Amino acid sequence: MPRLAIVVPTPAHSSLSGPLTYLSELALPAGTLVRVPLGRREVLGVVWEPGAAGAAPVHHGEEKAIAGVLEGLAPLTAGWRQLVTFSATYYQRSLGEVALAALPPQLRDLTPVQLGRRLNRKASAQAAPAAAGRPLALTAEQAAALDAIEAGAGTFLLFGATGSGKTEVYLQAVERLLARAPQAQALVMVPEINLTPQLHERFVARFGAAVVVAMHSGMTAAQRLKSWLAAHHGAARIVLGTRMAVFASMPALQLIVVDEEHDPSYKQQEGARYSARDLAIYRGRIEQARVVLGSATPSLESWHAADSGRYRRLAMPTRVGAGSLPAVRVVDMNLQPKQAIFAPPLLDAMRQRVARGEQSLVFLNRRGYAPVLACGDCGWKSECPHCSAFRVFHKIDRTLRCHHCGFTERVPRHCPACGNADIAPVGRGTERLEEHVADLLADVRRPGGEPVRVARIDADSVRLKGALERQLAQVHAGDVDVLVGTQMVTKGHDFRGITLVAAVQADSALFSSDFRAPERLFALLMQAAGRAGREAARADASEMWVQTWNPAHPLFGALRRHDYPAFAAQQLKEREQAGMPPFGFQALVRAEARTQEIAQAFLEAASAAARPLAGDHGVALYSAVPMSIQRVANVERAQMLVESASRGALQRFLAGWRPLLHATREKGLLRWAIDVDPLAI
Repeated sequence: MPRLAIVVPTPAHSSLSGPLTYLSELALPAGTLVRVPLGRREVLGVVWEPGAAGAAPVHHGEEKAIAGVLEGLAPLTAGWRQLVTFSATYYQRSLGEVALAALPPQLRDLTPVQLGRRLNRKASAQAAPAAAGRPLALTAEQAAALDAIEAGAGTFLLFGATGSGKTEVYLQAVERLLARAPQAQALVMVPEINLTPQLHERFVARFGAAVVVAMHSGMTAAQRLKSWLAAHHGAARIVLGTRMAVFASMPALQLIVVDEEHDPSYKQQEGARYSARDLAIYRGRIEQARVVLGSATPSLESWHAADSGRYRRLAMPTRVGAGSLPAVRVVDMNLQPKQAIFAPPLLDAMRQRVARGEQSLVFLNRRGYAPVLACGDCGWKSECPHCSAFRVFHKIDRTLRCHHCGFTERVPRHCPACGNADIAPVGRGTERLEEHVADLLADVRRPGGEPVRVARIDADSVRLKGALERQLAQVHAGDVDVLVGTQMVTKGHDFRGITLVAAVQADSALFSSDFRAPERLFALLMQAAGRAGREAARADASEMWVQTWNPAHPLFGALRRHDYPAFAAQQLKEREQAGMPPFGFQALVRAEARTQEIAQAFLEAASAAARPLAGDHGVALYSAVPMSIQRVANVERAQMLVESASRGALQRFLAGWRPLLHATREKGLLRWAIDVDPLAI
């Protein structure tokens, strides 16, 4: 009986990191999906090449035979398997964990008979492709970018101002691909689920519903399986999705688009902590597919790669319709009345917008009514008993809610510590800001004499299914005069009626200990500014107001000029001097335990065991420290930073360190994980 190397789902810290050996009556090709016994369970497995890197088959006691083959499914391609192998190796995870997590959850539970029935239903319900919609006329900059993508190869950085028409470039790049190769496939990625519906709508209008599918974690298991099967069989020519879509099985993939490529949401924060943007670039290389990274504020890593010639930069600095970018007004809050939430000139500008029938967007990246509830008599604050953080006051349902562990309680009638009845909110979140805006503008009337209409969009207001779509439709229809929201409303939305955007607390990240904080703040403010003046006829009157206590900061100077290249040059110079990414390479080891002492003791023991290895590879190991929020859900968390001037040296060190981490024992330790190329330290 032939022996097969089969990848099966393995726990994150299992000593089994590669495939297991099983017997089969048939010599099945690599990539075939099978059902196999594993312990007392029967699980989904993938036939693998026994000689692949990191894939040496392991004999596990008595060799067992496979339980069945999922017939009707073509084997997963060599390119897909290479992507999974690279991901597991680079991000220091087991091959089985990455491979099986990349497949739809429902596929893991179906027997060969159940899958056969489903495939038969799919075959009888195939829809004919719809006729393509009419493409829009391109600007000269769009046409030049599209021609460069069409004629070139490799990775392109599409550096386009907000409103410059990057999405139309994506649409027509896909259109040209399918015209040239009707069986080809394209993957288009967005950073967040809430951006998928509007993009899906545009692609369906252009290409028809039969060839477009979505993939994101907000879909049901059945929907995800349906989309995956359509992509795997080639019926779906276009896959739109969030970071998980980078692992979609697409045998004829020839184009990958990563929209808003700078967005940190592309980095997975649980399990295998992969960067979907970086994997998209790697996948493009192995599949010989073009990769387009789009952004008005590219990540410094991508900007540096374009500077060094590894990516080709395509510039689109002009908005469609030749509308100007909004004028940026930086307000010095040191000169404003004390306790003012809005500077009087900003409030006056908002009043004028309402009176003219125009819309305003007020941006505050903090949801809830207030970040803390406090007692003025004894100093009690609404700390979470399970986390080293405060519970946020939500006035709408009178609760104190921890945004880290979810612990929720009703607001107490009296101070729990001293009995004082006068406990008050401290600070502001979007819920309180919405209420405040409505009060400040209560006397303003719209052109028809109606009172002002204020709405809020944040994670709390869009929890129910369909809520986000309804609220966005109200904004687009002009039924909202002032929109208050978190960063979720600053990304990718095409609000045609907004002519004023205000950032009321823009200083939050200026002096953060995280070296990436200025980059994130600049991107966020530029993206927020991009929501204003997208209607060309109103562009000249559009404004971005930024309230700050540090108006002389260089970041605001670059923002005033909409000068991302100058900001990037200054940041890259600082990074190079400090040896920070992209000029150096980092990894974090995080540990979780019952106490902070145990978590740090594990990291220090692992560090001591690795010192000879670190010296051999020129790697620096720093001391273990608590994480910024060191306790979440009664679990203490610590981390240790590892740095190297060489990516290869860091990878070799981590590969050698992993067995030592597995061997390090500390009573009370719950779990540990390696985070390669971390985005938050």
